[in-house]
Amino acid sequence: MSTNFEFVDYLIFICYAILILGIGLWVSRDKKGHQKTAEDYFLASKSLPWWAIGASLIAANISAEQFIGMSGSGFASGLAIASYEWMAAITLIIVGKYFLPIFIKKGIYTIPGFVESRYSTNLKTILAVFWIALYVFVNLASVLYLGALALETIIGIPLIYGVIGLALFAAAYSLYGGLSAVAWTDVIQVIFLVLGGVVTTYLALNTVSGGEGVLSGFKTIYNEVPDRFQMILDKSSPEYKNLPGIGVLVGGMWVANLYYWGFNQYIIQRTLAAKSLKEAQKGILFAAFLKLIIPVIVVIPGIAAYVIVNDPELLASLGDIGQRNLPSLGQSDKAYPWLLQMLPAGMKGLAFAALSAAIVSSLASMLNSTSTIFTMDIYKPYINTNASDKKTVNVGRLSAGVALLIGCVVAPLLGGIDQAFQFIQEYTGVVSPGILAVFLLGLF
Repeated sequence: MSTNFEFVDYLIFICYAILILGIGLWVSRDKKGHQKTAEDYFLASKSLPWWAIGASLIAANISAEQFIGMSGSGFASGLAIASYEWMAAITLIIVGKYFLPIFIKKGIYTIPGFVESRYSTNLKTILAVFWIALYVFVNLASVLYLGALALETIIGIPLIYGVIGLALFAAAYSLYGGLSAVAWTDVIQVIFLVLGGVVTTYLALNTVSGGEGVLSGFKTIYNEVPDRFQMILDKSSPEYKNLPGIGVLVGGMWVANLYYWGFNQYIIQRTLAAKSLKEAQKGILFAAFLKLIIPVIVVIPGIAAYVIVNDPELLASLGDIGQRNLPSLGQSDKAYPWLLQMLPAGMKGLAFAALSAAIVSSLASMLNSTSTIFTMDIYKPYINTNASDKKTVNVGRLSAGVALLIGCVVAPLLGGIDQAFQFIQEYTGVVSPGILAVFLLGLF
């Protein structure tokens, strides 16, 4: 085992797990004499305030693929990968201003439900089936795989046990409580996310500067690898095929961003659960602000890791720990877990809790959305049109459980991929232009 966790690290992590489960189950409890309705389970009784919506949007969005994958891309190509995040902030404002008022006015539960109101039931069903398949086989599976890979690298848990552990943790509160359990625990998860990211960034920059602090570390990495700070990649860059220069800003990235933030069930579901349109829009603005700071705590550590690995003196100063699980350009996704193992006792537990928070909150969101689409767009119209609220909620729980099971089976099969963040973008990129066109026509 590669673990060098100490008692205090385990203690911090266990406290985090108890806190999340406790809040999730407390929020989920049925009020006396009240049977959960479909709106309670799938849309959190339409009662979410703006700060919970904003935090939940970010927690659903940020997962292992950001922490592990974007740090890996930072290690491989530098800050250019942050264009995903900074463009997302602009996209969120567009979604809040132009798309949300229409969605909330229509009172929809699911994004396929919007298609039905504009086009036809057949198209809604086709999209519902497609989305369920995409969430289960690409999103759920890749988040489980990347999360388990991180656990394996950091504390030596075998991959398959990591997959099962993460799945059970996400299921423990999200299957029973529905969206309200997911959204309220996300507020706590985001606090852990940001704290853990800040701690790791501090450690990485402090190490680079030889203990002279963050600003000195930032200057050092900028002077050492100025090419890693180019947002617009040159054709000579080996990563140009993934991030094609100015084409990123004026081309296809807008398609991916508008599709993801505007018409993606597990993102937009939180805004549909807002108290009002105003609250939903304020929540989206809060999420856009958080999006601006994410690259600082995710990509910068990857660049710092690249500088450390390529400086023999710095690497030697880290001793044996620095040599363990050393990342290389062919295995860039190892950069973030490699940094974590160098954190001091206590901080390691916090950073590990942050990574787990990122993984578990995304899993819970995907499960909830998959079950919402299956129940509201397939089960209710085709299998049991007169299903009671109790039956609807139970089918939601059952379908989420089945989706999780399939995700667990598929996850270990993703083993041969270097930059998993890129894998997700590419598979989603195949379908997003067509779907975006359908939706934009529907909106107009």
